[in-house]
Amino acid sequence: MRILVTGGLGFIGSHIVDDLVEQGHDVVCLDSLSPAAHAVEPDYGNPGAEYHRVSLSQMDEVVDLCRDLDAVCHQASRVGLGVNFGDVTAYVDDNCSGTAVLFRALYDVGFSGRLVQASSMVVYGEGGYVCAAHGSTRPGPRSVASLREGLFEPGCPHCGSALESTVVLESQALDPRNVYAATKVHQEHLGQAFAAATGSDVVSLRYHNVYGPRMPRDTPYAGVASIVRSACEAGRRPRVFEDGGQRRDFVHVADVARANCLALMAAESIGGSYNIASGSPITISQMADAVCAGVPGHPMTPIVTGEYRLGDVRHIVASPTLARDTFGFVAQIAPETGLREFATAPMRHPIN
Repeated sequence: MRILVTGGLGFIGSHIVDDLVEQGHDVVCLDSLSPAAHAVEPDYGNPGAEYHRVSLSQMDEVVDLCRDLDAVCHQASRVGLGVNFGDVTAYVDDNCSGTAVLFRALYDVGFSGRLVQASSMVVYGEGGYVCAAHGSTRPGPRSVASLREGLFEPGCPHCGSALESTVVLESQALDPRNVYAATKVHQEHLGQAFAAATGSDVVSLRYHNVYGPRMPRDTPYAGVASIVRSACEAGRRPRVFEDGGQRRDFVHVADVARANCLALMAAESIGGSYNIASGSPITISQMADAVCAGVPGHPMTPIVTGEYRLGDVRHIVASPTLARDTFGFVAQIAPETGLREFATAPMRHPIN
C-alpha cells in the first residue's frame, strides 16, 4: 500500500513510519519541521520512507502528495495545553486549518480510501463519574476558589457530594475545556464531514497520555511524562501538581503506533472514534514515581506542590475495549514497566 503519513518526523508519526516500512509499505511522509516542535532536523528518519518538508498550509504541494494513495495517517498536530490563550491562533491554524487543507487536497484528487487521524482524550473534558445519589453525572469545570483551597476533586453538580471516577466510553458526550481540546473535536467533525462527502473510511484515534522514545522535551507543549523525565535528567526533583491523585492512562508510543497500523490495515469498514489506552490507569504521582525509579544510581522522589493549571481536568481514564473488539488493538507495554524504561529513553532535542 502507498500510505501518506503527515507529521512523519514527529513523536508518534515517526514510530508509525518505522512500523509501516517494516511491514513493506510504500510510505510518503509530510512534515513541516515546525520550530515549535523541532530544534533541529531529527536523525531518526527511516531510510525506507520518502520525506517531504511541506506544511499543511501549502495547498498545491499537499495536493501533489495526495495523488495515488491507498491510505492516509494524519498525525501532524500542535499538541499540549499550550502556554495561554494567546496560542489559540496557532492551534487553530495547525490543527483545524491544516486538517481542512489535507481533506480538501484529498477531495480534489478523488481519494476515497482509509484515513486514520490522531485525536485525543481531551475531547471528553472530565472523565466519567458516578454519584451515589444521582448516578452517572458530568461535573462542570473546577472553580478557581476550590483549586486555591486544595479542593481538587469535583463534586456532584446536583448535590455537591463526592464522586467516584469511572472509565469513559466512546459514546460519552464531548466536552472540550481548552483550546487544544476544541481543535481536536473540530478535527473529528471535519473527518465525519469528509467521510460523508467522499465515502472514505475515517477513523479518529483518541490517544491517552502517550510517552516513550523521541518524545519532545523542554517545551511548554510537552506532556507531563516528558516534563518529569526532563527534570530527572537535569538532576531536579520532578514537581507534581495538585495532590498527585489525578488519574490518567499512560500508553507507550510503540502501542499507539501499532494501533494506527492495525486501524489502517483493518479488512472491514471501521469508521468512527476509538480510545487508545493501556487499560491500566495510574495516578500522576505513581507515574512520577515510576519514572524516578528508572533513574540510574540514586532515584529521586517527586515533590507534590499543590499547584494547579486552569484547564486541567481531575480524572480521565477510558476503556480501550472498542478498539480491541473492532480492529484487535490491545496494549502490550504496562505503564509501570514502560515508564521506568522511559527514564533513560532517547528524547528529541530541546527547543531553545
